[in-house]
This record gives sequence, structure tokens and C-alpha cells, in this order.
Amino acid sequence: MLSLSPSDGYAPCPAPFNMAAHVLTHAGRLGDKTALRIIGKDGAENWSYHVLESAVRGTATGLLALGLKPGDIVLMRLGNTVDFPLAYLGALAAGLVPVPTAAALTEPEVSAIIDTLRPKAILRDPLVPCPKGSGVVDVKDLRTMRDLPPADWHMGDPERLGYIIYTSGTSGKPSAVMHAHRAIWARQMMYDGWYDLRETDRVMHAGAFNWTYTLGTGLMDPWTMGATALIPAAGTAAADLPQIMRQENASLFAAAPGVYRQILKHNDGIDIPSLRHGLSAGEKLPEALRSAWQSASGTQIYEAYGMSECSTFLSGSPARPAPDGSLGYPQPGRRVALIGPDGPVPYGTEGTIAVYKTDPGLMLGYFGAPEQTAEKFQDGWFMTGDQGVMGADGQITYLGRNDDMMNAGGFRVSPIEVEQKLAQYPGITAIGATEVSVRADVTVIAAFYTADSPLDEAALALYAQENLARYKQPRLYVHLPELPMGANGKLLRRALRAGYEAQND
Repeated sequence: MLSLSPSDGYAPCPAPFNMAAHVLTHAGRLGDKTALRIIGKDGAENWSYHVLESAVRGTATGLLALGLKPGDIVLMRLGNTVDFPLAYLGALAAGLVPVPTAAALTEPEVSAIIDTLRPKAILRDPLVPCPKGSGVVDVKDLRTMRDLPPADWHMGDPERLGYIIYTSGTSGKPSAVMHAHRAIWARQMMYDGWYDLRETDRVMHAGAFNWTYTLGTGLMDPWTMGATALIPAAGTAAADLPQIMRQENASLFAAAPGVYRQILKHNDGIDIPSLRHGLSAGEKLPEALRSAWQSASGTQIYEAYGMSECSTFLSGSPARPAPDGSLGYPQPGRRVALIGPDGPVPYGTEGTIAVYKTDPGLMLGYFGAPEQTAEKFQDGWFMTGDQGVMGADGQITYLGRNDDMMNAGGFRVSPIEVEQKLAQYPGITAIGATEVSVRADVTVIAAFYTADSPLDEAALALYAQENLARYKQPRLYVHLPELPMGANGKLLRRALRAGYEAQND
């Protein structure tokens, strides 16, 4: 049997269509129900569905009044505030093409984006780095737009360009990923395939407003379902999140693995009676961390896998929990395969995780880079670059990125496998494995870890010897004060390798 999900695809997106209109489709019916609650030390800020829709459509009116036209690209340089989702949805409502970007980007990085996209306007908070220039709309002006008369939803072809997001990709050069308005339609496959999302849910997301994981899982998905989104105010410590969830009766909690780790570091027991389960994405969830959370809270964490080019399409769920160490199953409606040189590989054989070209959550392509776009497809399959193995039941085990895979004596070794095993060693708080050069033409597997103090290397080596095949065992153990992480919370293995080799050149 071949590593190929049985799905024939998902129901087509209706036309005409507008992404923002779809997100707020229940706003008229729900009216005064709380859509968003921002919880801070001095109280909470509430946004009803009625007020939220009015602010979004008023923002659309204001942006169009500036002379912007449907199809115009609008760069977003806004901070971790409610201004971010309001501007994003307001632009979409008007038929503009918003480009959300991380506030941590430097001016030179933003300049490169501007040179590539040539945006018609830049929505900017002065506290966020951005080159000076024309077309800047200050966040104060954006806020005044909320009270303007509502614009009509700009309805059109669901295949038209909706928004652009940036990804680091595998080359290290950021790529502009174009998504259609239909991308939001695809997220419905997550509601049963990952979240078990209900209109009665109160969904807390631990991320910032201006992170796409928060924007999707923490805001737009709950609003599309008619649920309530709970967002901790900027600066809230991870240690305080269980108490906030308890007082807010949170039923679902979404975060990156690092947040779960920080919560457990400061809380021995986690008592949140309203919590049904947690959600994790952004990087691989270590099994030891999943187990520790379950022991402390009595709830499960369900993990999902996706990427900038395609919304999360593999996951475990309450209806179908994933086996230990697995990414989960293709969500109902997804066409997923493990691809080798000659197409789908047999069950149990390593291949590249791939999504079929008709998936509504798949990108339109990379902006201004048709050749780069074409290179990502093989016989109609979008090749993620991540390696995995599909079991006979359809679940997929993640082996790591193709360019992260290590070589030990001719054997290909997944860094994920090494990391998950060593993460269980007492005292290790975080770990990253990669292949490093120790001298010309000689490379070894190195394990970089954080702990309160350096650990005994002989004991670590013995533990690895007892738990990993010889060719998988690290030859170096390096204690670091912290591991290099990207803006989205992902471990930067290439930075580990580069840092080590620079110091030992």
C-alpha cells in the first residue's frame, strides 16, 4: 500500500467570496456576544461581535478613502495590539492585500520587503521599526477609521490574491508567500481534525496579536465559529497563564511548545476545570513535554503540523488522538502523501511530506518567483521539504527537514529523534541536535542543551548509549544559556551549527 491519504478533497469554496466576511459571518446573529477579551493586570478589554464587525468595516472605509483600490498591497508594521487584527481584516474587507510582518524585523529587513512588494501603503505603529517614506498610515489614524460608516464587503473570485506572508524557507532568504481568499475556507478542516472547536468555546492563545499562529488559531478560527477569543495582554508572564485560564473559564488553550514548557517550569500542578485540551503548533512537541503537561493538568495536548505555504493539515484530535511521536493524521478533506523520486512511497518508507495542488489552504505561489514556485511541485504535489513516514493507519511520523537531516557514517539521522530522546534526561530544559564540522571533511552529531548548569558529559553519553543506536549518538554535548529561536519560536539548527563552527574554527 502506498503512503497516500484516501481523501478526494474538500468542498469547493463558494463564490463570490471575501475572507473577512467569512470570518465575521456570525457577527450579525451574535451581536453583543463577546468576540474578543484581552486580559491584563488591571482588568480586561472586551470586544463584542457587533463592535468588532463595525471596526473592521469602518477601517475598510477609511483605507479606501485614502485612494487605495482592491488588489493594492498594504504592508503591516504594527505591534502586539488589537490594531493588528482589525487592520488585517479591514484591509481584506476592502479587497486590499495585507502583508502582516513580525514587529521584530529590522529596518534593513523591512526595506528589502518594500523593495520587493512595492506596497501602496504602510500601516505603521511608530514604535515598530520601519524606513521613512511616503504612503505611511499612522496607527492613530487607523484607530479613527473604526467609527466610520461600514464599507461593503469586497466580494470576488475566491482564487484572487488575499494576503501575503513571509517565510524564511530553506535557503535563508525570506520568501513572500501569496495566499488566496479561499485559504480561510480550508481552515474548517481543522475544526474537527484538530481543535474540536465549538461556538461555546472560550479559546485562549498565548501568542502575540501579530503572529500568524495567533491570528489564525487564536482569533479568526474562533470568530468564524462564533466562539470567544481570549488573549493575554502584552507582557503577561507564562507562569500566570493557568490562573488567567482558570478565572476566564478557558476551554481550549493554544501555544507553542516553549510556552507549555515555561508554564510547567513555574507550576507543579495545573488546575483548570474548564479546560478540555491544549493545542500545539509552530515546532515539534517533545513527547516528554506532552506527558508532563498531561500529568500536571489532566488534559491532553493535540499537535498540528503546517507551514507558511499551507495551513496546518496534519494533526491529532480528541476524536483521533495521534500515537506518541507522531504528527497525527491528514485532516478529513486533505490529500496528503509521502513522496519519493517515483511518487508516493510504500507505507513505512521515508518520503517527503506533500500536499496535493487542489488543497484550498495551499498557497498561490511565491511573489515574483514563478521558478521558485514551480520547483516546489512534483507531479501536482507540493513538496514541503519535511521528511516523514506514514503508518498503515495513515498517521505520519516526522523525521525532520530534509536540510536538517544528519549523516552519520552513511546513515541518515533525524535530529528530532535524537532531541526527543535526550530531552527526557533529568536536568535538560531544551535541546537541539545538528551535524557540525570538527575539522576538514569530518562532521559529527552535536547536542546543544540548556540546563541550570552544565551536566556530566560521561553520564549524558551513557544515557545516549542506552537509548540510541551508536550512529545516532551525539559525539559532542554543548551547554548553552539558551538556544537560538526564530521570531515564530522555532529552533534554528543552522544557527547552532554556525555558532559552534565559528567559535571552533
